[in-house]
Amino acid sequence: MKTNYTYPDLIVLGSTGSVGTQAVDVARGQTAQGHHISIRGVTAHRDVATIEDQIREFYPDFAVMTNETAAADLRIKVADTNTTVLAGYEGIREMLGTIKTENPLGITVENSILGEAGLLPTLYTLEAGHRLALANKESLVVGGELVMALCRAKGQEILPVDSEHCAIFQCMRAGRTEEVRKIWLTASGGPFYGYTREQLLTVTKTQTLAHPTWKMGAKITVDSATLMNKGFEVIEAVHLFGVKPKDVEVVVHRESMIHSMVEYNDYSIIAQMSVPDMRHCVQYALTHPYRTSAEGVMKPLNLFDVGKLTFARPDLETFPLLKLAMDAITVGGAVPAALNAANEVVVAAFLQEKIRFCEISEYVTRVVEDLKGVSGWHSYDGIMEADKLARQSAEALIGHTKDTPLDPT
Repeated sequence: MKTNYTYPDLIVLGSTGSVGTQAVDVARGQTAQGHHISIRGVTAHRDVATIEDQIREFYPDFAVMTNETAAADLRIKVADTNTTVLAGYEGIREMLGTIKTENPLGITVENSILGEAGLLPTLYTLEAGHRLALANKESLVVGGELVMALCRAKGQEILPVDSEHCAIFQCMRAGRTEEVRKIWLTASGGPFYGYTREQLLTVTKTQTLAHPTWKMGAKITVDSATLMNKGFEVIEAVHLFGVKPKDVEVVVHRESMIHSMVEYNDYSIIAQMSVPDMRHCVQYALTHPYRTSAEGVMKPLNLFDVGKLTFARPDLETFPLLKLAMDAITVGGAVPAALNAANEVVVAAFLQEKIRFCEISEYVTRVVEDLKGVSGWHSYDGIMEADKLARQSAEALIGHTKDTPLDPT
């Protein structure tokens, strides 16, 4: 049955990345069905060519390049359009504060910027009073307390775009928060599921980037292989859904058809299933609380093709970063920010083939253990200082310089 819903206007932060381009795909697909979604703003770091294509297809009011040189280049290339080009993070803030709409559903900002760099745009979005569709999990990993406090103060809504959190969000519509017994966070297990620690000693970068289910960027694919990404998702779930860390349990589900589950106090378990396609999550964030056809956007799930569903406990000894993340959110403060910063540096070194896969968890663990004292840091400045200290410590380890434990007290 065809629906005739009105959709909010859309701003895509990080519109040239993996999730950002899929958000653009959803807008394109819905427009093809006759449901126009107006893209009012797009942003990128350096990818001028893709942003130019998006400007000429969707005619946004604003485009922001966080790299100043790229912004200058883009201004020249799109001088024949009505799109205003801004630069830097202040440009993002200006765009979010300037764009207005007569659309009764307002503006939804889809934040798919990669890494810690997404935190400020998340805060800027909430400050501007826009609804946030959040694909940048690091916003909540690094500054979850700040983000959720601002969200409550502004009376705003965060719609999760991560597949697991989008699934949990949908499942929680079946009951009330106080009736939730447990959140079951599913994990694919990554490319090295079933490996021993000895086997991980020889795995290559190529093997690591060959994810069995999802097509993602290189950094998040490595995080999936170490189970660090699942640890970040535990932290994200704690903040988004107001539960305790002990109430989130990770379960390995190799088929990746159940994207997560919620168990209620009557022992009913509600699961959300679909083909593993991020465009489902983006579309739901745009159309919530309604659902609309995904025809032409993604494929339906064929249960006969799935055949069976399996579940297993994660191996926390072979993949210790999942446990490290769970401990980090239990301790709290700026410890998750230190965890994220150390991981960004160490994963970058792995992708540059400076370290082996098995050293990722070793180095990240050493940095976080050195910085446990930041548990009492809760302000934005404190979080950024913990981020800085963790990066310095990780870089020292990778550079094989003398390791001097940092004292954050």
